[in-house]
Amino acid sequence: MRKWKIALGAAVALGAISVASVHLLDMGSLSLNAGTAGAATPAPAAFVMPVPVTSVVKKTIPIYLDYAARTEPIRSVTLQARVPGYLEEQAAEDGADVRKGDLLYRIAPQDFQVALDQAKAQVQRDTATLDYARSNLGRGTELAKSGYLAKDSFDQRTSTLREAQASLALNQAAVRSAELNLSYSEIRAPFAGRIGRNQASIGTLVSVAGTVLNTLVQLDPIYVTFNPSESDLAQIEEARAAGPIEVEVLLPGETEAHQKGELTFIDNTIDHSTGTITARATIGNAKFALLPGQYVRVRLHVKQQPDALMVPQVALGSSQLGKYLYVVGKGNTVDQRLVSTGPTSGDLVAILSGVTEGDQVITGNLQKIGPGMPISPLPQKPAT
Repeated sequence: MRKWKIALGAAVALGAISVASVHLLDMGSLSLNAGTAGAATPAPAAFVMPVPVTSVVKKTIPIYLDYAARTEPIRSVTLQARVPGYLEEQAAEDGADVRKGDLLYRIAPQDFQVALDQAKAQVQRDTATLDYARSNLGRGTELAKSGYLAKDSFDQRTSTLREAQASLALNQAAVRSAELNLSYSEIRAPFAGRIGRNQASIGTLVSVAGTVLNTLVQLDPIYVTFNPSESDLAQIEEARAAGPIEVEVLLPGETEAHQKGELTFIDNTIDHSTGTITARATIGNAKFALLPGQYVRVRLHVKQQPDALMVPQVALGSSQLGKYLYVVGKGNTVDQRLVSTGPTSGDLVAILSGVTEGDQVITGNLQKIGPGMPISPLPQKPAT
């Protein structure tokens, strides 16, 4: 019995030693395989974001004052008749562009032609009467000198001559009046402009200054009226003292002005309820792009700002701390700069503080980078 127990213990011990040996061999094989795999697949390098950059540049930029404005015609008239009669013709269509002196409407002229003919006939009669009175007075003068004509008769002949002269002058004035009335039967454009919608049908009996026919407005040039604040007034007056102020007009949706003019009027009183003053510019409008009553924006060129630090507007970012730029820092890493901005010029914006000339500003991939992040700069053309 004792021998059997000794044999059983020896068998158990040998089995344990065999299991341990197998386990150690498996662990060695795993370590060897792991070492071999590490040598064949090295760890990947960190990704570096490529970003476009441009240099901060200095340039001279124009300084503008911007205002909302409204267009107004320089001249606008209501077309009415100066003589009564039946409207016979509308010579210019609704909305037509007309020149000064163009025929717009015609009133039936027959009555005025008859009155003119009558006045001319009266003049012819008075001319004949005056000729006879002048001859009669000449004969009376000779008779009075020789004593064959009484003084009373001579005075009567003199009076008759003067009456004939007065009657002729009166009827000559009647001729001129009839000619004016006949000319008034044609309503012509007092200035170049555009007429509106007709308000009297053909055949309408029009009265003197009682029937509105149409309206005529001047379009070229045109006024643009706006209201600068009193805080801007000193700057505007300083610019006016240096010379004429150029004014640019921008229609809704435009980024570049196509109409330009000059500041021509500033009112003499500030509106105390709004703190603004009325100003007006005269704008050339040869293509009639502006119409009276339009809302537009105006820009007053008041001065030039030299040595402004300019960067593309697309490079600007915004956070709770304010505006910022991403700049290429040491070791090609991202450096965030808080900046204050000034006026714009096209696609560029002036930077008043935060950067210096020559700094490399990052202009793209702004949403994919952050402060301290490594980058690969891709130089672009300098901002212009």
